[in-house]
Amino acid sequence: MSRVGLVVVSHSAKLADGVVEVAAQMAPDVTVVAAGGLPGGGIGTDFDAVDAAITRADGGAGVVVLYDLGSARMIAETALEARDEPAAELVDAPLVEGAVAAAVAAQGGAPLADVAGAARAAAGEPPEAARPAGEAAETRVRLANDVGLHARPAALLARTLSEVDAQVTVRLGDATADGRSVLALMGLGARKGDELVVAATGAQATEALRKVEDLVARNFDEGEAER
Repeated sequence: MSRVGLVVVSHSAKLADGVVEVAAQMAPDVTVVAAGGLPGGGIGTDFDAVDAAITRADGGAGVVVLYDLGSARMIAETALEARDEPAAELVDAPLVEGAVAAAVAAQGGAPLADVAGAARAAAGEPPEAARPAGEAAETRVRLANDVGLHARPAALLARTLSEVDAQVTVRLGDATADGRSVLALMGLGARKGDELVVAATGAQATEALRKVEDLVARNFDEGEAER
């Protein structure tokens, strides 16, 4: 399937590369391209590099472009305006959080507008999710993986739940998070040994809970990826 691509525009090549590395861990099937620094390694943003990055990131579903500082925005806007069919959105969002949220949304196959919306939503505190309406199926799981529900495990859980027709919440103590929001899941601060209460409604509620239980039992595949 064709997924929305991401471009990270920064004044620093190292910063852009670092954000891309983090986002790519969250979404292994999404094309995330860095456009940082000037030719020769200087600090700044380069039009040709940004334009080339947008081209590389566009696999047919469009591109979300994120940036760090004001002049990076100006260069990105100019690059988009110069394109004949700019199937891309420039998003004002926190660079790291926005890239992670957008990458996870894109991994789940969300359209361009929704991927851009996920990045913009990262500008504030992720809202707590309401408990699913109606009678909900429920399970309890205890985290045994070393890093708990942080970064990559949270992204894997959010991606997995985006593939099922169910509304899922994850509760730790008094805090509740939308199961499809990587930032909200990370915001729970769940650690190794914590018990989570997972509730689901919808046509595939039972399947959603089974997938959560499976991920927890597999320790979120920690042994197969960098932590």
